[in-house]
Amino acid sequence: MPFSFHSLPQRTTKLFPTHECVSDLELVQFPKPANHELHVMLSGYSSLDQHILELNQVIIPTYGTVPDQQNLHTPEWADFDEKPDSLFFSDGQRRIDFVLVYEDESKKMTHKRSDRKKQKRKRQVYESNLINNGLQLEATRSVLDEKLIFVKVHAPWEVLCAYAEVMHIKLPLQPDDLKTRDSAFNWFSRLFRVDENIIKPEQEFFTAPFEKEHLSNFYIQDKDTFFNPATRSRIVHFILSRVEYATKNNVKKFGINKLLDAGIYKAAFPLHDSSFRHPSTDPDCPSERYLLYKEWAHPKNIFKLQPLDFIRKYYGEKIGIYFAWLGFYTNMLIVAAVVGVGCFLYGCLTKDNCTWSQEVCDPNIGGNIIMCPQCDKVCTYWNLTITCESSKKLCIFDSFGTLVFAVFMGIWVTLFLEFWKRRQAELEYEWDTVEYLEQEEQIRPEYEARCTHVVMNEITQQEEHVPYTACGKCMRMTFCTSAVLFWILLIIASVIGVIVYRLSVFLVFSATLSQHITGTQAIRKYLTPQTATSVTASVISFIVIMILNIIYEKVAIMITDFELPRTQTDYENSLTTKMFLFQFVNYYSSCFYIAFFKGKFVGYPGNPVYWLGKYRNEECDPGGCLLELTTQLAIIVGGKAIWNNIQEVLLPWVKNLIGRYCAAARSEKIVPRWEHDYHLQPIGKLGLFYEYLEMVIQFGFVTLFVASFPLAPLLALINNMLEIRLDAWKMTTQFRRIVPQKAQDIGAWQPIMQGIAILAVVTNAMIIAFTSDMIPRLVYYWSFSVPPYGNHSTYTMKGYINNTLSVFNISDFKNESKPFPPWFGNQTACRYRDFRYPPGHQHQYEHNIYYWHVIAAKLAFIIVMEHVIYFVKFIISYAIPDVSQKTKSKVKREKYLTQKLLHENDLKVVKKTMGKIADKIFKGGGSPFRPKAE
Repeated sequence: MPFSFHSLPQRTTKLFPTHECVSDLELVQFPKPANHELHVMLSGYSSLDQHILELNQVIIPTYGTVPDQQNLHTPEWADFDEKPDSLFFSDGQRRIDFVLVYEDESKKMTHKRSDRKKQKRKRQVYESNLINNGLQLEATRSVLDEKLIFVKVHAPWEVLCAYAEVMHIKLPLQPDDLKTRDSAFNWFSRLFRVDENIIKPEQEFFTAPFEKEHLSNFYIQDKDTFFNPATRSRIVHFILSRVEYATKNNVKKFGINKLLDAGIYKAAFPLHDSSFRHPSTDPDCPSERYLLYKEWAHPKNIFKLQPLDFIRKYYGEKIGIYFAWLGFYTNMLIVAAVVGVGCFLYGCLTKDNCTWSQEVCDPNIGGNIIMCPQCDKVCTYWNLTITCESSKKLCIFDSFGTLVFAVFMGIWVTLFLEFWKRRQAELEYEWDTVEYLEQEEQIRPEYEARCTHVVMNEITQQEEHVPYTACGKCMRMTFCTSAVLFWILLIIASVIGVIVYRLSVFLVFSATLSQHITGTQAIRKYLTPQTATSVTASVISFIVIMILNIIYEKVAIMITDFELPRTQTDYENSLTTKMFLFQFVNYYSSCFYIAFFKGKFVGYPGNPVYWLGKYRNEECDPGGCLLELTTQLAIIVGGKAIWNNIQEVLLPWVKNLIGRYCAAARSEKIVPRWEHDYHLQPIGKLGLFYEYLEMVIQFGFVTLFVASFPLAPLLALINNMLEIRLDAWKMTTQFRRIVPQKAQDIGAWQPIMQGIAILAVVTNAMIIAFTSDMIPRLVYYWSFSVPPYGNHSTYTMKGYINNTLSVFNISDFKNESKPFPPWFGNQTACRYRDFRYPPGHQHQYEHNIYYWHVIAAKLAFIIVMEHVIYFVKFIISYAIPDVSQKTKSKVKREKYLTQKLLHENDLKVVKKTMGKIADKIFKGGGSPFRPKAE
């Protein structure tokens, strides 16, 4: 008869404890998961009977009350069997699902003896509790370092079944019998797919949350393979995160993460199944790591499609959906890159026909135009022709093609997000994460440990434990919000510091880089004060950004830890929002300044505007600030890509290289798989967070400022093609195997990208309107080149430069801004970039009619462009459903099968049983329903 919790004596140890604090002699328990019926689900597993009966007789004291270690269960000890690729215990039967690594306390010399004893006691209690809860442990001493002990963890079938039910893990019911229609593009995509003879396509199944009582309905061909290695590791990690090791001051201490932070364990990780260089020598091992490296991570596969199902099988859904999203984003960038290159080539081909640039370079036009100084005293007058080269470059980026490309990118980003929703819905179904958030996700152990307050659940009308009251939660949220705003203001302060640098160093460059009205020095042609200031400020801005990133990463983690989110998804979404806000201000603020503030509020030479009452505002180049914005983007995007690759790829490779060299120098012995993996780099607590952050920041650069840099999608495409393989190479060869995790989608990054997409329409419209010179040129062409304002008989761009540069009388300079260098020649006036009446006019130095025409045209352009693009975006969003009809059919089919197999069979059993009872009642001799004989 199967054992049941209901048959236990009164003093029965619970396998899953409540949130209540325990006394020093209370039995060691798990922290309680989200659903409180777990102990009921564990009944019926005969293999756990012995463990549970032992717990009735043995009380495991917690830390602080352990008089001796005789009552503690200890791992089995085994010597290394000289099989380097073995993934099993020494018996060759039990699979290693997880590995714990610690340093033998008796050989430690860095801690006091009492501290070493406490650490050993906690570890022994923790391992004993793991054994009491069904896991099997085997310890082996390191081959290379006798101080290290490797504890291998195995989860038996009964434990896997119990926790699969607890965690609502979906498992196969029967093979998928829905016919799929081949796409018209399958023949083309087949050219880029991984060879199916090497990595065979995964068989698709209809799945349902596992239930032990319906075991016969699940598709079990082999108990050893029913739970794949990724699922086994996830279950074991769930247990490791919830087993207690101490109770001190009525506060429970539990979980492998705290033990790792305390240094009691040095590492905890699932095993890679083979070396990435060669297949496993074990014929039963599929060598999936080797296949992933050969067919996915190797640079030769840069143009191949990713084997997403195989990635998901090996690393779990969270890793799989990241690479699915990155691959989808990269594929969509192909279209944007082609259009962007087309617009760039259009600008290159038409730059020679750029009339206003020709006028700047013409010695008879630009050579005769003397420009006013751009700073006080030390700056001198300068000739317009020195901006000839920059004006030619500007013609490439500030052309009609830029407008077309900005409109296209506004539509492209909507198509990308909508089609990704469809693709994500397909992956949710195929990878069994459709109802993940509602059923499978468990409470974070850190949250459970703080559940000391009791509140009444309004829905269930039952008491439940929470870490803080409503007032406490409000105070925490207020503090966290204030902290985030405070640090954002600090970032803005650093940006203002860079702006002050720009204003002050421009004076230095203006005085150092000699600029005479006459002269043809080659260096002056390219190295103008504006260029020198822009480049150095961009480099300094990039350095400041990198430094602030390190600081704000730690700040965001501290704030989120204090906030104490309930689940891991809540934690990651909260951290994502904070980090993105920091990064958004950090990366984009300098670009926003150049695009929308620099040169917009400068006054005119006789009455300039000052920052902080001291620094004169910067002016744009006569061609506008668009070229400077392009320079800023190129430096930040390029520098960021190089820095990230050094940080993410080169550093782990160097660390592993040093580790392998030291290990080889110490010994030539055969090293087991778990020791090989130990010397790899840990993936880090935040996992893929920084990979997502890097790509979303890049997505912002590609969309928010694309009107100033049409080549941004092409650079992003090249970077992403390398990024996919570098991330794959790094994860497959340089890092330990990450604990497989479920993920329904890309989390908070989805709404962040949607927000960027909405903002991108506004920023690009404003860049074209206020940063580029497109609108003033169009106004001149259609209104001011012909009567009544112009003198030309037909629409033309001739005379544009002379018409858009206002005149200033040098005698009107104030003493504090009058330049030191003398005035050459008999000129009495200089020119400056603005639309104002000339001296002698009744409204001299006030804005003229041209200015108001341009302002009206800019506002009209922004309104029209925004409304047109937003309308098209709305139509696209409405026309493209988030879930395809094929996926809907599969979901309905799966629900039907679940209903049929798991519930209707139970009804049949009940009907059959009730039928037998009814037959006995009506056919039996002594039935109370039998009529009495008269």
